[in-house]
Amino acid sequence: MTLTVTGVFCVLFGLVCVIGQLISTVDFGLAQKLGLQEGNEATEPLYRRLELNTARWDLVVLWTLPCAGALMLAGHEWWPFLALVAGGVHVDTAGRETAKVLGLAKEGVKTGTRTETRFYFSFLGAMLLIGLWCVAYGLAVLTIRHQM
Repeated sequence: MTLTVTGVFCVLFGLVCVIGQLISTVDFGLAQKLGLQEGNEATEPLYRRLELNTARWDLVVLWTLPCAGALMLAGHEWWPFLALVAGGVHVDTAGRETAKVLGLAKEGVKTGTRTETRFYFSFLGAMLLIGLWCVAYGLAVLTIRHQM
């Protein structure tokens, strides 16, 4: 039951991340209109350029979470390994992005409206929790397998 729920959650959240970053990479203006990226009036060009470059990189690494979820749902024996990778990627992404935005804001760079920033940090918090859960769950399963 836990594996199925975790798998569904990883697939859904992971696809939201990947699709959001795909839209941001292909059409940044559309991503702004959809609320996936902060608007021009509340941000500076430097910040928008960083966000576009981040979206491109995220496409390279964020696919791991929906794939880990799919392996969980399929009951594939490799899911704990991909969950460790995906969890690590998501923990790193949440921390890196938090540090980036807080650092830029401290230097006076406009990084979005108060509402956009709250949403962004909420999303990063969810990403952190999901990443930590994947790492913990994957390690627990691998530990149990090793003891058998």
